[in-house]
Amino acid sequence: MQEKVQFCVKYNIPFLAQTGGHGWIDSWHLGQNGILINMRGLNKTTFTADRKQARVQGGAVIEEVIAQAYANDAQILTGNCNCVGNMGAALGGGYGNLMGLYGFSVDNIISLDVVLANGSAVTVTENKNPDLWWALRGAGANFGVVTTAVMKSYPTPKAQNMAWTGGLYYTEDKIEGVVQAIQDLVLKEPMNVFLYYTTTGPPSFNATVLVTPFYYGTEADGRTAFQSLLALQPYKDGTAHIPYDQWNTAANSFCIKGGRKPSYGAGFGRMVPATWRQIWNLYVDFLKLPGTQYSSILTECYSLTYAQAIAKSSSSFANRDVRFNGAAIPYYQDPNLDPQAEAFGSKVRALWRSTDGFPRNRTYVNFAFGDETNDVVYDTSTPRLKQIKQQYDPQNVFNQWFDILPSR
Repeated sequence: MQEKVQFCVKYNIPFLAQTGGHGWIDSWHLGQNGILINMRGLNKTTFTADRKQARVQGGAVIEEVIAQAYANDAQILTGNCNCVGNMGAALGGGYGNLMGLYGFSVDNIISLDVVLANGSAVTVTENKNPDLWWALRGAGANFGVVTTAVMKSYPTPKAQNMAWTGGLYYTEDKIEGVVQAIQDLVLKEPMNVFLYYTTTGPPSFNATVLVTPFYYGTEADGRTAFQSLLALQPYKDGTAHIPYDQWNTAANSFCIKGGRKPSYGAGFGRMVPATWRQIWNLYVDFLKLPGTQYSSILTECYSLTYAQAIAKSSSSFANRDVRFNGAAIPYYQDPNLDPQAEAFGSKVRALWRSTDGFPRNRTYVNFAFGDETNDVVYDTSTPRLKQIKQQYDPQNVFNQWFDILPSR
């Protein structure tokens, strides 16, 4: 990796190191002469003898990390989409099913091996290169290529490595009740909940409301914890008690290659039923366009008590106070639909922001579209990030992912 970075810098060639290839932003600028560095060969995850630490290479996707953790009777805080690069998700902040117990991915990093803009390789920890340590955990793509991370892992026998999760499907007349129930839920550490607008799939592709509760524990305890949603009488209950290595399986539809999938994301502090009714109407109208039937809208909500007990200043990740993260994802093949998709996604995002409860727009960097300013995705961390950028990447070599310009 050092040689690749050194070569690109020497000849002024734009480049990007990539693992999963699921960055949704529209602002890539590699051009015809840029280089895409495929990191997938660096895909190993190994554990210490006590299974309390894992060495995760930068090219591993989430499914591979989980598979190795499960095989070694352990857990690692990862994201919820199997085909996403684990490192990219983690360096942006890193939400995951177990964060109510363990915090964000950035809270679970022990050390990082990084190739910097000058081609040197360094190890970064809390005590070694502390400015980089702070910057990488939240804005990592702007400061180097992370080849390996040592992360916390949690010994867990397979018999205990189970959760109750799956789909609860509702008719559209339940939208207000579902949204209010999610707003009112007090999520304990083993819990999270997602809300989707999606379709029933072929052949009818009817729009439907999908809620996926998650409870790390028994099915009985999970049903008790989510009783307010179950009381709304979903027309289909697809939940089950399943092992750790299957928790993300239901999201595999997001791993289908090809097509156009812009993501219009927003962070918000509250779920407002009237807002979600307007979003439903926009969604149903968009589905009337031929070729849009796999489009979706999603919102994630996690238990934040553990994560918020860690100081916001501990890393550049700035969204510990954001309760909900939403994304509108128009999915289609025909580029002629680009204007309609942009209008749809932008309107959904604007509706979320209109009732988000924040003084200014907030968006999780891994859900963002690409037109957001640094202040939207990095919030109050932006000024210090620019200063550290000037120190470690003054020529702005790493400039493809929500670029941070060095302070001058």
